[in-house]
Amino acid sequence: MRLEALPTTLSLALLLSAEDALAAPKTSSQPRELHIPLSRRPVVQRSDAEWGLWARQQKEMLESKYGAEPSRRKRTSGYNLLTDQNADSSYFGSLAVGTPPVAYNVILDTGSSDLWLASSECQSGCRNIPTFTASSSSSFKNLSESFAITYGSGKASGVLGQDVIQMAGFEVNNQIFGVCDVVSNGLLNSPVSGLLGLAWQAIASSGATPFWQTLYQNNVWDQPLMAFQLTRFQNDSQAAALEPGGTFTMGNVNNSLYTGNIDYQNIPSGAVAYWTLPLVGLNVNGNAITLPSGSGSYAAIDTGTTLVGGPNDQISAIYAQIPNSNPASGNYEGYYTYPCDTVVNVTLSFGGQTWSIAPGDFQLTQLSSGQCLGAFFEFSSGSTSAPPWIVGDTFLKNVYSVFRANPASVGFATLAVDGQGAGANGPVPTPTIGAVSASVTGSGRSHSNSARRESGAWGWGAVAVGVVVAACAL
Repeated sequence: MRLEALPTTLSLALLLSAEDALAAPKTSSQPRELHIPLSRRPVVQRSDAEWGLWARQQKEMLESKYGAEPSRRKRTSGYNLLTDQNADSSYFGSLAVGTPPVAYNVILDTGSSDLWLASSECQSGCRNIPTFTASSSSSFKNLSESFAITYGSGKASGVLGQDVIQMAGFEVNNQIFGVCDVVSNGLLNSPVSGLLGLAWQAIASSGATPFWQTLYQNNVWDQPLMAFQLTRFQNDSQAAALEPGGTFTMGNVNNSLYTGNIDYQNIPSGAVAYWTLPLVGLNVNGNAITLPSGSGSYAAIDTGTTLVGGPNDQISAIYAQIPNSNPASGNYEGYYTYPCDTVVNVTLSFGGQTWSIAPGDFQLTQLSSGQCLGAFFEFSSGSTSAPPWIVGDTFLKNVYSVFRANPASVGFATLAVDGQGAGANGPVPTPTIGAVSASVTGSGRSHSNSARRESGAWGWGAVAVGVVVAACAL
């Protein structure tokens, strides 16, 4: 789940792009790994009114997204190059669908659990979007069951189907996914065709086992891990709409992208749905912010969200440490402004090491002469099942993040490259179809209504002013 962006959500999001590369198979003496480059779009010039609309939609979309209830084989690993879209507003990668396989770009979202694509029969919201043609795949099966995901600015709906899905050298047969013929205008921006949820099955609207979880449960990964390295173009005035976005790795980590140890913190007992961690430390310019204990400080770690949303009183306490900051109004309600010449240093701790957010990431954009918009905003899901904090790419650009299935945990490490990040100067990745090194049969269904939810699949819909991750190597 995530925070989202402007003109009909994604059109105002800052997009990044990444290299189109697929790691060559290694010798039998080496662990096999695949990595996915990300890419991004050029910065969109917005008026004050457009920024206001974008900010309001980000907040509404996040609240909508989190408010709804919802055999032994040779192991391997792989990676996908990502694309950074609209200056860190969102990140996307690519996967291939069907027989013969066709590649599509999808948002990679650790805040939701469903895969869906725009259909070739799409009636609205799919103009200039690459779409999935079910009749062109000999392995596609229509399950004749309705599917819908709702966002603050609209929704995507259609039917559920099954087909072969390939990504980063892995293949799942009979993967259940949504084929959407109705998409709200502006929900998708070319070249993105849909979304790949990377959270747990417990919150899948379709009830289907997520692609990543099927691979993990079938024991085909070297390690039960997924990892992200995201690039940074937010403050680059020369950035294109699509730029290299970084790397998404499945089944292992990329040791060249981080230094030191990975600091893992376990998901609290009973909270394995989102990738949730307790936020135990929050510091602004050397001043500690008081946080509640227990579930009152839980945070979803969400690659699909651009910004950071939190409880009203704690967001207010953050800006109280920033001289001359003020609550914004109108479309910016829930956000705060502060003097652009003020350097804001924020650190977060989830129980282990303390992690810093670069001042440039905290400063979302300049609204007027001397006044800037902060990247932390007030968020209320309206649901007891959603965590009170949603931590998106504003934070994740500053760390190497690892999502571990067993034990269920999230880890962070220090990035090996500062500034824009590794791969930021390469070409933008393009959707590709690579060799498959591991193939399994999926995906199971959960029939528990309490385990399902209809919600937005994009964090950028409510807080996405930053990056879209695009994985382009399969």
